[in-house]
Amino acid sequence: MGGGDVVVAVDVGGTGMKCALVGPDGATVHTERHPTDAGRGPAAVVDTILDVADGLAAKARADGRTPVALGIAVPGIVDEARGVAVWSANVGFRDVPLRDLAVTRLGLPTAIGHDVRAGGLAEARLGAGRGAGHVLFVAIGTGIAAAHVVDGSASVGAHGAAGEIGHILVRPGGPRCGCGRPGCLEAVASASAVGRRYAELAGTPATAADVAERAAAGEPLAAQVWTETVEALADGLASGQALFDVATIVVGGGLAQAGERLLGPLRAALHERMTFHREPRLVAAALGDEAGCLGAALLALDALGVPRSMETR
Repeated sequence: MGGGDVVVAVDVGGTGMKCALVGPDGATVHTERHPTDAGRGPAAVVDTILDVADGLAAKARADGRTPVALGIAVPGIVDEARGVAVWSANVGFRDVPLRDLAVTRLGLPTAIGHDVRAGGLAEARLGAGRGAGHVLFVAIGTGIAAAHVVDGSASVGAHGAAGEIGHILVRPGGPRCGCGRPGCLEAVASASAVGRRYAELAGTPATAADVAERAAAGEPLAAQVWTETVEALADGLASGQALFDVATIVVGGGLAQAGERLLGPLRAALHERMTFHREPRLVAAALGDEAGCLGAALLALDALGVPRSMETR
């Protein structure tokens, strides 16, 4: 890649798309945000993705740059090898050949990836896990998912579904998860689960941020819910560490915005669960909501064979 070359990156969420033009060193040269409008249906969302990507490529050319590849991160189950968005509850995708559609529309080499794996890739190579080699990125938001990154590559799994740490069983007989089984980590300790649990007990609506603040202020009920959340997360992360033996666990997503209110007690609870396993470093994500978009750019750069030594962020 030359100095004026860029890749087009699009991170598709259920509500919005985070988009960028990114250089070979991982530096962002232009950003945009667009609504997904998933309620219009999957075909309309695909049209929007392609329109936005085409517009970004045109913007690059207008600025004297050369778009050389496209990276798209989407939620759900993704067949990265075939470039197919297999399934997504948030966006409605069902076996969408997104890579082929993008190549036909833009004429650029295109890589398709999973949004959380893309975020984990960025955190491992450009963010809080940089230099660790073995990283587990855990996104705790409406749901809980993870990405296991080894030497800068995220594990995909045999069926494109690796990293579903939110569906580890941590509380048999506990709250029913969206997957249909009771007691999954996601049903107990996601940001949405924290707010829901507090509302059930207190009889008043609350967000996870509200619960964190009230727990820090000494409210007993909030402290109880927060402690239950931390304990469940520690159980899930201990299972993850037993499986993956990583050097660093990077915690991202909405719940991570609680900062040390979450990470402090979570480190202590995870420490208590370590026996012969080496205790990982537990840190907050560094890239915020840019991670998925940067990860999409990295997928595109990898598809082009750009040396990772060029990354400087």
